Amino acid sequence: MVEKPRSGEGAAESAVPPLGRLPDEHPLRHALNDEVHARPFEPMVAPARISHLAVLTGEQTARQERAHLARLCAHFQVPPPPDDATQIIIDMGGFLLRWERHTEFSTYGFILEGKFEEAFADPVIRRVPPDWLEAIPGQMIVAIHVAVEARGGPRHGASEAAALLGGNAPAGSLMSSGAAAAWTDFTIGPDGFSRILVQDYEMGPRRTGRLVRRLLELETYRMMALLAFPLARDAGPALTKVGEEISNITTALATGQDSRDDRALLDELTRLAAEVERIGARVAYRLGAAKAYTALVAQRTEELRESRLEGMQTLGEFMNRRFLPAMRTCTSVQQRLDALAARVARTSELLRTRVDVQLEAQNRDLLRSMNRRAMIQLRLQETVEGLSVVAICYYAAGLLGYAAKGLKDTPLGAGLPLSPEVVVGAAIPVIFLLVWFGVRRMRRRLTRDLEKEDA
Repeated sequence: MVEKPRSGEGAAESAVPPLGRLPDEHPLRHALNDEVHARPFEPMVAPARISHLAVLTGEQTARQERAHLARLCAHFQVPPPPDDATQIIIDMGGFLLRWERHTEFSTYGFILEGKFEEAFADPVIRRVPPDWLEAIPGQMIVAIHVAVEARGGPRHGASEAAALLGGNAPAGSLMSSGAAAAWTDFTIGPDGFSRILVQDYEMGPRRTGRLVRRLLELETYRMMALLAFPLARDAGPALTKVGEEISNITTALATGQDSRDDRALLDELTRLAAEVERIGARVAYRLGAAKAYTALVAQRTEELRESRLEGMQTLGEFMNRRFLPAMRTCTSVQQRLDALAARVARTSELLRTRVDVQLEAQNRDLLRSMNRRAMIQLRLQETVEGLSVVAICYYAAGLLGYAAKGLKDTPLGAGLPLSPEVVVGAAIPVIFLLVWFGVRRMRRRLTRDLEKEDA
């Protein structure tokens, strides 16, 4: 049995060894780790007011935006943001500025904590120089005033909330499991801003900050998602026309009643495929972005943890009835684009198959014609070979005749019993057979060599 050392005994043996050098660190380790801490919820003490702007800027204006923020910082005599900043919170002395850079838009939040007499009578954004505000890079897509009333006051009913929001019928609900209530009418007022009224019942600063941020993100992502709706709606008639033309071509292929040839039909299909690609290229980015923004809207709506206020429509119900149908239209257009692209591909494949079958038939007829011509050439070649044998025999016999006549006139041939004509006549069959067998053997050898080359 091993006895454990008592306290203070064997300290040197049981001491933790020093940590050695760690492996080389990945250059993106800290950036990736900090990503989960990006855009945190900032605590907010009620009562408070917020003016929120979302501006479409594209993906190449970050430097221009930081320079514009630096001019505002210089106006209020505070340090400018870092050159690589994508989000900042700056105390401007009388209010806080929160700026966040997203992929295709940026948000500006002007926050002022403290008591106020009337919710929307003195918005925070009035403390910003008008010329700076007007020169913000990009195009404004969202502008919202938020008023957070402190706990302890009388709870508003539907009529009081409607009066504070400008008289329009609002949507509202209890939020954060009943710790607050919020109302908005989702309309743009005469000053260009929407309004959200929040009444704190029992929230702390952190819960207040989270709730306000979710409400602002809900409205921002809703508007960003809806940017795809006009494009999807405009693309609908063009997609319908393309679908009808594809159906006509498919019917023509099935019935064979179209007067156009296959080349004309293939050209028409190519044009329709290009039209589908053109429409898709025009709307694909926005439809993809709308899908992502819609998911964020659904997530933010769920995070509100709403419960119904008597006689009022909740924000989630408003989204389901007014926002989601537009997003379903966008989804439908994306599905129609995919379906049309697949139909064009299938119809083109059918047409190409028919063209290939016709080409195979033409090739078969061409091969038959070539075979007939080859047979004719073979017969002609055999005829020519026969004539060649006769011609060779004629010349060979002539040469033999000249040789026999010349030999007869010499002392050697004077005693021969046969005349040159008899010798030539007797030699003609022998010469013919020798030439015929020679030509035949040469043709067989050439045929065998050609067969080896083809193999």
